[in-house]
Parts: sequence; structure tokens; C-alpha cells
Amino acid sequence: MDDDRLTIRTLGILGAGRLGTVIARLAASAGYRVLVAGSGDPAPIARRIAAIGATAASADAVIAAADAVLLALPLGRYQSLPSEQLRGMLVIDAMNYWWGADGARADLNDPRTSTSELVQAHLDGARVVKALGHMGYQDLEDEARPAGAA
Repeated sequence: MDDDRLTIRTLGILGAGRLGTVIARLAASAGYRVLVAGSGDPAPIARRIAAIGATAASADAVIAAADAVLLALPLGRYQSLPSEQLRGMLVIDAMNYWWGADGARADLNDPRTSTSELVQAHLDGARVVKALGHMGYQDLEDEARPAGAA
């Protein structure tokens, strides 16, 4: 594998809620190019996303331009992710089951299969990495360190 494939220069984030926005701001301040897709047209979130140093774009544009894609959506929406477009990509799964956003769902609460296994099965061909499990967006914000800090 060549080194360029291992380098993340552009981070794509699918999800413009609290987690997606905090990660976008932190990644942009760390020097990454950050593209963020909300649900639908990027115009309504463009100003808010630009204010944190990132760029709003459609999900298709985010996936096409990103070196890695972070999933910051309600877990219940994982089946709407475009598996073919994400094939071969590094996908960072930051989604967690939360009944407040996902509703009570037996398919997401079955202890025989982890939610990461469900996401990986749907995104067959993507390199899915689970991250930020149960770490709140406020913890990321409150405990952020400046670039170069240990």
C-alpha cells in the first residue's frame, strides 16, 4: 500500500449535528480540509459549517473528495449509506445506538450482533473502523488540545 493512501488530507463527515460539527471544527483547526454533508441540500448549513472552517457539500461530493469518511449520523440511518460509493474507503463509524434519536429498535439492540458488525455488513468492501464509542461531543470539545500537544 502506498503512503498517499494512508494519509488523510481531506476528512469527509456525513452528519451535521452536534458530533459532526464538533469533529469538523476540531479537524479544521488541526489543519485538515473538512467537508460536511447534512441531510439533503448543503445550502442551509453552509454558513454554519463555513464559520467553523469547513465546507458544506452534498453527501456524494463529500464521499468523492474525501480520503476518509466519518459517520456522525443517527445509527438507525446506516442502511441509507451508499455502500457502493464507500467501497474501498476508510470509514470511521462514530454512530451509536441511542433510543432518543433512533427510536426503540430491536435490530439495533440485539446483543448477538454489534452495531459495528451491522455497519460493516452494509458497507461491504469499505474499511470500517469504530471510533468515539460513547464519547460525547461535549467531551471532545471540552478536552480538545492545541495542535502539537502531547
